[in-house]
Amino acid sequence: QVQLVESGGGLVQAGGSLRLSCAASGMPFSFYRMGWFRQAPGKEREFVGSIAWSSGTTSYADSVKGRFTISRDSAKNAVYLQMNSLKPEDTAVYYCAARSAYGGSRYLSSDYNYWGQGAQVTVSS
Repeated sequence: QVQLVESGGGLVQAGGSLRLSCAASGMPFSFYRMGWFRQAPGKEREFVGSIAWSSGTTSYADSVKGRFTISRDSAKNAVYLQMNSLKPEDTAVYYCAARSAYGGSRYLSSDYNYWGQGAQVTVSS
């Protein structure tokens, strides 16, 4: 059974940094793509960024471009979200997600078939 486990959330002041980790286990195959999404209270889940597992190609939402960086460690089956220059509007529960099959849209949560439990990130002003 595939499991994605996130860690690294917490409380940070505006301008600070946090690094989220997502460790994958139980998969007999390599993922095609892994993504990060976030959901703030009262809002829909939104795309943060993604990484193609094979090539390492990344993509980011405009709201985080230049501040957030996604990386992966193939040997550890892990993906990371480095968040710098955090703003109060970045406060949300952050989810890592994985898609096993080729294709789909990196931006749509419905195109990912595995999800982590979520990690709370709170940025104080």
